[in-house]
Amino acid sequence: MGNIVIVGTQWGDEGKGKIVDLLSEHADSVVRFQGGNNAGHTMVVAGEKFISHLVPSGILQGKTCYIGNGVVVDPAVLLEEIDYLAGKGVDIGPHNLRISEKAHVIFPYHKVLDHARESSDGKKKIGTTGRGIGPCYEDKASRRGIRFVELMDPEVFADRLAVNIKEKNHMFTTFFHVPGLDYHAVHTEYTAYAQRLLPYIANVTLELDETMEKGRPVLFEGAQGTHLDIDHGTYPFVTSSNTVSANAGAGAGVGPGRLTEILGIVKAYTTRVGAGPFPTELLDATGDFIQEKGAEFGATTGRKRRCGWLDMVILNNAVRLNGLTGLVITKLDVLGGLPELKICTGYILDGEPISYVPTALKALERCIPVYEILPGWKEDVSGILEYEALPETARKYLERIETLSRVPISMVSVGPGREATIIRRPLF
Repeated sequence: MGNIVIVGTQWGDEGKGKIVDLLSEHADSVVRFQGGNNAGHTMVVAGEKFISHLVPSGILQGKTCYIGNGVVVDPAVLLEEIDYLAGKGVDIGPHNLRISEKAHVIFPYHKVLDHARESSDGKKKIGTTGRGIGPCYEDKASRRGIRFVELMDPEVFADRLAVNIKEKNHMFTTFFHVPGLDYHAVHTEYTAYAQRLLPYIANVTLELDETMEKGRPVLFEGAQGTHLDIDHGTYPFVTSSNTVSANAGAGAGVGPGRLTEILGIVKAYTTRVGAGPFPTELLDATGDFIQEKGAEFGATTGRKRRCGWLDMVILNNAVRLNGLTGLVITKLDVLGGLPELKICTGYILDGEPISYVPTALKALERCIPVYEILPGWKEDVSGILEYEALPETARKYLERIETLSRVPISMVSVGPGREATIIRRPLF
């Protein structure tokens, strides 16, 4: 097993957490390389559900987990998550959870700004989680951010925090007409966080380099999905970081030559949380069936996910942008019971067939899906662990995805549990 990057191919929520948890058994370390606590991974181990937002899924396998420099971290959320996992009997501490000293810190003013903008935008809301992720990345890009290395230096932290709160309070009171923040309260709160998190802070890029130099495999865990990428997604209905595989190196501090396999996680249908265009969305009984059977609610927000047929235009865009070497199909079991299935193989835009994702949102909203219809299956496949034991129609559905994407399927998930997985192409 080499160094594997796990990315979502749709709009997030593809089931990356389970796959990382499964593969972690064979890795030495797991590193999260972008995003913040706007992402959520749900894992089921021995019937018990675990939800993480910042801590990589590999913590359940007792692996060394890293939060890379490309992640933005809310210390309160991270500490709450550490306590939550410890309370469930998970071994977690500075010995196996390392936080990059270069990772940027989310502050209360980031969350206030997030909410203030969404409230003022009215019908033009992006659908942000309101957790301050975007504003924190803004400060990072404008060189106003505070990293953990600054948070750990009392003098530097005090100076930078004072400047930021003065600037943000002016914006809050004069433009958004919301109350400002008290410097002393924030300073006291975050000084306490710094003291508790100090043992976890590390030079992550050096530690990862030492691990890989010894030939020990590393998993790189992305958050969200390809089409929420800040550059390549359905902008502006995107997240605030690069979610594609190329950012695994930048967000963890390793060279791209270290990455040996890129796995794309694909839900057997398509879902999306929040606003934005969704060509194959089902606003009918079939969409309700998938939503209910698949328990499609966001792990972070609890919001109901919009559901639709599998979109190969979206998937093939992800294949190209990520350089995928393998696919993992998740939630195949959810489609059981539908008499027929549809796969979108292209779009009709203003009367012309196209096979790409238009950049302009108005054009994407006008796209009409072109469907290929395949027979469904009635059987419950959730207990099947061998590929050949799947119903013939289920295998044909999967093989059609392989043909249309030109990427081999490595694994198929048929249930939420770690064991409910068909290994088709060993990665280790």
